[in-house]
Amino acid sequence: MSKLFTTDISGEIPIRMGVPACEESNAKPMTVFDVFKSTVARFGDNQAVSVERGEGNWKHWTYREYYSEVVQFGQALLAVGFKPFECVNIVGFNSPEWFFADLGAIAVGGVAAGIYTTNSPDACHYVAEHSDCAVVVVENKHQLDKFIEIQDRLPKLKAIVVYNEDSCVPEDGAQKKVPIYTYNQFIALGKDVSAGDVEERIAAQKPGQCCTLIYTSGTTGQPKAVMISHDNITWTSSCVKRDFLPDMTDQEHTISFLPLSHIAAQMLDIHSPLMHGYHVWFAQPTALKGTLLLTLKHVRPTFFFGVPRVWEKFYEKLMAVGRESKGLKKKISTWAKGKGADYTARNQYGGPGGAPGCFGLANAILGKVHQQIGLDRCRACFTGAAPISKDILNYFGSLNVPIYELYGMSECTGPQTVNSPGRWKIGTIGMSMAGTELKIAEGTGEIIYRGRHVLMGYLKNEEATAKTIDDEGFLHSGDVGVVDEHGFVKITGRIKELLITAGGENVAPVLIEEAMKSEMLPISNCMTLGDRQKYLALLIAVKSEVDSEGLPLQALHPETLLTAKQIGSSAKTVEDVASCPKFKEYFDKGVAAANEKAISRAQRIAKWNLLPEDFSQPGGELTPTLKLMRPKVMKKYADLIEQIYAE
Repeated sequence: MSKLFTTDISGEIPIRMGVPACEESNAKPMTVFDVFKSTVARFGDNQAVSVERGEGNWKHWTYREYYSEVVQFGQALLAVGFKPFECVNIVGFNSPEWFFADLGAIAVGGVAAGIYTTNSPDACHYVAEHSDCAVVVVENKHQLDKFIEIQDRLPKLKAIVVYNEDSCVPEDGAQKKVPIYTYNQFIALGKDVSAGDVEERIAAQKPGQCCTLIYTSGTTGQPKAVMISHDNITWTSSCVKRDFLPDMTDQEHTISFLPLSHIAAQMLDIHSPLMHGYHVWFAQPTALKGTLLLTLKHVRPTFFFGVPRVWEKFYEKLMAVGRESKGLKKKISTWAKGKGADYTARNQYGGPGGAPGCFGLANAILGKVHQQIGLDRCRACFTGAAPISKDILNYFGSLNVPIYELYGMSECTGPQTVNSPGRWKIGTIGMSMAGTELKIAEGTGEIIYRGRHVLMGYLKNEEATAKTIDDEGFLHSGDVGVVDEHGFVKITGRIKELLITAGGENVAPVLIEEAMKSEMLPISNCMTLGDRQKYLALLIAVKSEVDSEGLPLQALHPETLLTAKQIGSSAKTVEDVASCPKFKEYFDKGVAAANEKAISRAQRIAKWNLLPEDFSQPGGELTPTLKLMRPKVMKKYADLIEQIYAE
């Protein structure tokens, strides 16, 4: 194992200074609490975090109060015998308590590890056991019940802490095999522990030590635990102002709603604010079920990050509103969006810049749309974690809401390439952050990169670490891509997902799938088949309504119904679509049109088949970050796939 990397939770790695040789890579190494203390000293009275507790009733913490809450959680951990490098698992929707527990664990020399709220009891057990969890923090009875079920299999577990639902903690909770506390009960345990004891633990920390574990989504096999060091976090946080929003101040506002188990949310919601002193507002747990828009209108964030599905939902709603527009109003809207599209085209990298004639008037009209979605003072919108359609990016560009696509992994503490104001190009994932080095590997075309943001290693997994990081410190991403003459990177596929046809042709399925979805509005998800086969085939899932848990229903989504109306189909359900000759003709034509744009005959789809339901996270086809779990789809629809190639 290289001295630059470790798989031991108590290990320390040297800071990768000067790789590559530049000013940014030589920034002073700091721990998370070096940063936190500095921000409290500079911005202690700034609002740090805010949450709505009761309709319209917001509770706020300043940075000074935030620090105090974190230390109190650390005192409680010490009261139950928490040792350095032990782990706190947290499972629940974003909340101040999530932040306090996460940073409280780090404060006393431990590590924090989030668990996705959708994890089953067995999946929770894997993370808790693998991370040697000592304390679990859960948000409600639903999550508590998972750990009550598996507590006998977690001998190192010292306590379970519940926030948000005090009533679910039994009165004799402390008498259970593993003591169960409400959040306030747990904090009270630390009243006799000196805050100085926490400060001693803080003072003993080093930038090269681990403070956070990020469990990968695991598209194949069990998730790996990405070990993130203090320096990984603090160095990457310092890049946010330089590479994301150069004019960032301590007066920014953002919304926390994406899963905090994921590195993107932790960096943007916890660690970047600690570095720059801005204000984080929490959305409601029902954010992705419709209430995010209400929070957006209340907060009016100055920058905003949303995964592609969030932007797709906004797009669908705005398109529905646009279809209701008639006459002069529609003409004015179309004119304004045309000006917005022109402005967007001019101001991408390499464009002439400036604004088209009458853009001021057009932008005033578009500003009303910005207000409708709470983005009227937002200076930068970002997306990442999964591919996003160029159609979505172009649509928001026409509204003068540029969405800057970025790229990264848990293994590089979040970002590697970024589009940002003044330096962006639709259809790319941006340029590498300053202080990092990116190359395209010869022979494979794989994107590889190195810098101070690259993980320490995978916990207890030397084999996977050695496969991921080479002797020169380059992280092998598994993604295939190209870099244009200006330094913008574009992903063209993924090594593990490449299909090799019977004729020996390498095929990147993602590009084909994006082309198909772009051509046919009713397609929600699709998957390319053809590994070791004579031709390619496509599984198509149409857009349908979903229930409160995110499971797809038979009722068609409004966009699919719109297409049905346009082609003269009376289909109302997914089953109707499957038996409708007009939809068959529609998909035949759409596949043919997308095939015409293929770069070679081997990239063309020969057959397609409609699936009985859409892919979903609860259904097992998508990860929590909405990546397609291809092996599971292959297994689930094995009979259908066999039938396709038997014909």
